[in-house]
Amino acid sequence: MSHTAAPDRPRRSRPAPSLADQAVARLRDMIVYLELAPGAVLSEPWLVETLGASRTPVREALKLLAADGLVLLRRNRAAVVAPLDGEQLAHLFEVEAALESFAAGLAASRMSDAEIARLARLQSDMEARHARGDRVGYIRLNQKIHALIVAGAANPALAETHARLISRLQRARNVALTSVGRVEESIEEHRRILLALQARDAELARRLFAAHVGRTGDLLAAHCAAARVPARRARAKTGSSETGGRSERDR
Repeated sequence: MSHTAAPDRPRRSRPAPSLADQAVARLRDMIVYLELAPGAVLSEPWLVETLGASRTPVREALKLLAADGLVLLRRNRAAVVAPLDGEQLAHLFEVEAALESFAAGLAASRMSDAEIARLARLQSDMEARHARGDRVGYIRLNQKIHALIVAGAANPALAETHARLISRLQRARNVALTSVGRVEESIEEHRRILLALQARDAELARRLFAAHVGRTGDLLAAHCAAARVPARRARAKTGSSETGGRSERDR
């Protein structure tokens, strides 16, 4: 008995990203990877030219990124890249330290040999990127290493919780990673964590990862505190000028 071959079903292609989606992705990368610093002004004409999109997708992108806490919209003024909130970040880093150190402890016994070997390759690649001065490449590989260790915990609930948290912390972590001297320090910390995972030492991996994330959080706290001082001085100076002006007019 002969069978007629079923006709091939047409493959469904994924819809192309909209102009707003493309603008969001590009602008998000520029903010997260510090091409645009906290407080940078986001004028519409500049965004239209830079992103290659019309005003409508650009405005939509700004709204979406504002909802993510990366952009600050201002009434009748240009939007700005949202400043870092030191108090909020301190709380988030406490949670990250708890989650990622717990994940590292689990990963020490649950990661396969192949996964640990991949981790070692990523470590070597990350160090090579740093040596070449490839800042963005270094940051991306650093993030991959963290994500691979969390995935190595083989706990879907933990991975889901971590993914939601890290989207809010990515930019802040990148600020800390680019601090003077922190890159070499961070690389050495990653080497020790890798050795603990290779030795299947869960407690050591947990402690090292907690200290690693805690150090990043401490640097961010210091950075935010230092950034507040010039801002306060600027406000005080403006306030004094305005008060003086009023006094002159009142005379």
